[in-house]
Amino acid sequence: MDDQIEKVIQEQEPMAETMPNVITALSSLLQRVSETNDDLSRPLWEHQRISAFSALTKPSISIRSYMERIFKYANCSDSCYIVAYIYLDRFIQKQPFVPIDSFNVHRLIITSVLVSAKFMDDMCYNNAYYAKIGGITTEEMNLLELDFLFGIGFQLNVTLSTYNNYCSSLQREMVMRNMYSPLLEPSFLTLKSLQISLYDEDSLSIHQNKQLTTAV
Repeated sequence: MDDQIEKVIQEQEPMAETMPNVITALSSLLQRVSETNDDLSRPLWEHQRISAFSALTKPSISIRSYMERIFKYANCSDSCYIVAYIYLDRFIQKQPFVPIDSFNVHRLIITSVLVSAKFMDDMCYNNAYYAKIGGITTEEMNLLELDFLFGIGFQLNVTLSTYNNYCSSLQREMVMRNMYSPLLEPSFLTLKSLQISLYDEDSLSIHQNKQLTTAV
């Protein structure tokens, strides 16, 4: 429920540690994506599908603060956020009429991290805990997880080369935070480019390789 997401704002505490670069880059990228799509989507609203991820109003909590909260309480590995980023891109590629915007980005973030953590980490918290982190009900968290899995066609494996490609995209995002250039825009940035997949068919998935380290 939107009211519960708003309550998350009141529970914010100063971060005791600095967020990893991967989370800083991802929150910056998603902020720009959602703001860009807010503007680009207006002429296409009649063609867009209202999804379970769409809020009635824009949550007041910023994307960065929301991801800080997830980072603080979820205890995910850094690689989970890379894989969550990949899952988000897959979702948008397969659901082109549900672009990431300010109304759905928070629910998409918490759901993609939940799915990624379950797939990547040996131990992770349950849906009720993630629901509390995300400021939604457990029932809604369960629904969003199922909707997200169907949205990506249950395509959970990620190859090493795909993982490295998305790491490179986030590394470019770190550069763009200080010196923006349209030539460096990752494929994740616009509605049209979200149909371009970085996924390839290498046989080795990052889930099978436990010695991966985050490259950002």
